[in-house]
Amino acid sequence: MARLITSPVSFPLQCGSLEIGEERQRRVAMMESLCQVNGTKSNGGKGGNENNTTTNSSNNNNNNNNNADCPDPQQRLAVLSFEQVRRLNDVMNEVVSIHGRGNFPTLEVRLRDLVTVVRSKLETDPSNGGAGMRVRDIRLNGGAASHVLATESQPYNDLDLIFAVELSSGRNYDKVKAAVLGSLFDLLPEGVSRKRITTCSLKEAYVSKMVKVNNDGDRWSLISLGNSRGHRNVELKFVDSMRRQFEFSVDSFQIVLDSLLLFYECSKLPIGENFYPTVVGESVYGDFQEALYHLHKKLISTRHPEEIRGGGLLKYCNLLVKMYKPSQPDYIKTLERYMCSRFFIDFPDISQQRAKLENYLWNHFVGPEEEALKYQYLMLLHSVVEESTVCLMGHERRQTLALIENLAYQVFCQEQQQRLTNHQQAPTGPPTTYVYANGYYYAPVIPTACYTCTCNSWMACSS
Repeated sequence: MARLITSPVSFPLQCGSLEIGEERQRRVAMMESLCQVNGTKSNGGKGGNENNTTTNSSNNNNNNNNNADCPDPQQRLAVLSFEQVRRLNDVMNEVVSIHGRGNFPTLEVRLRDLVTVVRSKLETDPSNGGAGMRVRDIRLNGGAASHVLATESQPYNDLDLIFAVELSSGRNYDKVKAAVLGSLFDLLPEGVSRKRITTCSLKEAYVSKMVKVNNDGDRWSLISLGNSRGHRNVELKFVDSMRRQFEFSVDSFQIVLDSLLLFYECSKLPIGENFYPTVVGESVYGDFQEALYHLHKKLISTRHPEEIRGGGLLKYCNLLVKMYKPSQPDYIKTLERYMCSRFFIDFPDISQQRAKLENYLWNHFVGPEEEALKYQYLMLLHSVVEESTVCLMGHERRQTLALIENLAYQVFCQEQQQRLTNHQQAPTGPPTTYVYANGYYYAPVIPTACYTCTCNSWMACSS
């Protein structure tokens, strides 16, 4: 059996006798345009779908905008292999828990179903309770996209989704908000009384963050679902235009989901090695192969960090503490100075810096493994700020360094207190057992209780 799609044009013909409506045809046409640059490089449907990208990979470091870094659009795109599509399918079938505040129930829904419901609400005619907006495409972004493309396990905290819509007027922002809240209302479990539930109460219960940006070159909004720390939040981003879509090359990947969603609608068979849709990935960094190489080798690379809000400083130190290395060690000090300068432009006041740091630690260091890196992270941040800050007055620089030191001291004390508590609460182990080997008996080491030495001085020599 050949795989479902050997070339983008054959997609609608492989769906049997199912009727393809105008909306589906539009999505197929969009996928054809995305796949066109890679279609001629397909392997003809034999075996898996190799990671087809162009071989022309020149480094263009002139600009960080979407098209300026990569004049040839083929460099930005790649077709996912079967293993990558399989991991993407696993992510889309993952059950997401959207926890509600108060008495509101937790919403348990597969990610693919959530995407389908939100898209339906956006595209449905207003007379039928929808927003009447056109969704150009839907993409998976952020850590989840890196997880799909990486060869090794790549942990991720949130599920980031991008809906490409038109936000030319303020009214469209309200339509997007109403569509998301309407989707949450439809996803409420059976048995929940919906008579007194309003969109305002749904927002308070399930939405943890809402952001609206509407200025020159940037028109987008963000709605973050989920209020439980330690669980993955779902971040729905609705983008008309965005000047800067990435911080570093390793987080620049976007995976177009339209072909996979269409596969779910058309096919009753599961995804297999010889039967899976063509899925296109894009790196907004500019060069897909280069960004993928950085992801696999754990390398840090970016362009024009002074154009990132916050300069990417906190993310940069987070990558360092997770054993990432600069791709250009000789150039990284220059980039660090740009990062620090932009960070202090965006957060000039010491109270703003404290709030930003505390919020970043709370959101990005979740779980025992991550929390164990907090102290090391703060010390790395202290080192970068101390060595690379050139835009602050002396007293301002000392204030910021003192702030980081105080936060590091608090984290260190909390870690020591937690270790002491764990040691005191540790259950008594089983009876001592001896191990016989090579003619000797070995006894386990028994930890002794801590005590304070009462010796005040050296003992006098009696000789």
